[in-house]
Amino acid sequence: MNDNKVKHLEMIEVVIDRMGHNSFQLKGWAVALMSIVGALAAKGSDKSFMLLGLIPLIAFWFLDSYYLQLERKYRVLYERIRNKGENDIDFDMSLKHLSYENDAEAKKCCICSSLFSFTEVAFYIVIAVAFVTVMMVSNWL
Repeated sequence: MNDNKVKHLEMIEVVIDRMGHNSFQLKGWAVALMSIVGALAAKGSDKSFMLLGLIPLIAFWFLDSYYLQLERKYRVLYERIRNKGENDIDFDMSLKHLSYENDAEAKKCCICSSLFSFTEVAFYIVIAVAFVTVMMVSNWL
């Protein structure tokens, strides 16, 4: 494999890794935030105010989905570069001109697919349900 091709693929791998790391950090921040808000709810704060804690959770969900979408797009770009001829390497990292070979690939890279992917829904819905459950239990006590 040509050095240029390897370097270009390495550049894309770094971006994919960064998107995954950002997603992991957002999940950590979401858990920390919901734990803090849940602890405040248990101390007897105004319960209706605690529901505002769901707003940042939704924001984290959207931002995390955006990073997942970018990661998926860069994976498509990676495959394109991997299949290119050695003389066609131009070190272009732009996603603007990225075209999809089939509908399944295009659907996977859309924001709705990322937003409602199993990992995103499972993580954020479980946190939201746990948070609402804590809120309801703390109201009963």
